[in-house]
Amino acid sequence: MPRPLGELEDAVMSRVWKWNRPVTVREVLEDLQKERSIAYTTVMTVLDNLHQKGWVRREAEGRAYRYEAVSTRAAYAAALMNDAWSQSDNPAAALVAFFGMMSEEQRQALRDAVRIAQVPETQEPTEASDSTPAPENPAPENPASAQDRDGR
Repeated sequence: MPRPLGELEDAVMSRVWKWNRPVTVREVLEDLQKERSIAYTTVMTVLDNLHQKGWVRREAEGRAYRYEAVSTRAAYAAALMNDAWSQSDNPAAALVAFFGMMSEEQRQALRDAVRIAQVPETQEPTEASDSTPAPENPAPENPASAQDRDGR
């Protein structure tokens, strides 16, 4: 599980994620300078640290490097949430408290995400299933066994 990014690391990574392309220290520097006074060497050190921590990959271009995110901001946020949730001694209560903190817009986004994440059961009817009612709480099927059975 990743440790949360520091304030400056997050400011740098926010740009790398937003631009979604390989970036130079100079590009990040110029954008950061719109908000704060910061030195080229500071941005270079932060990007080097992010590279060493595995957040960005880099490729040499002349005497400089271009840096690119290894993962998405969404994956980072999900990993942080998962870590926080897994550390709870009562995960259900933690989720209830978390949901209680959400705005209506966030709850709608959660509903949408759950709907997308749910995999519909697609079982083809067989002769036996036509006359036999299905159990009320069937055990989930192993996707690999469904693949083998269907020949896909």
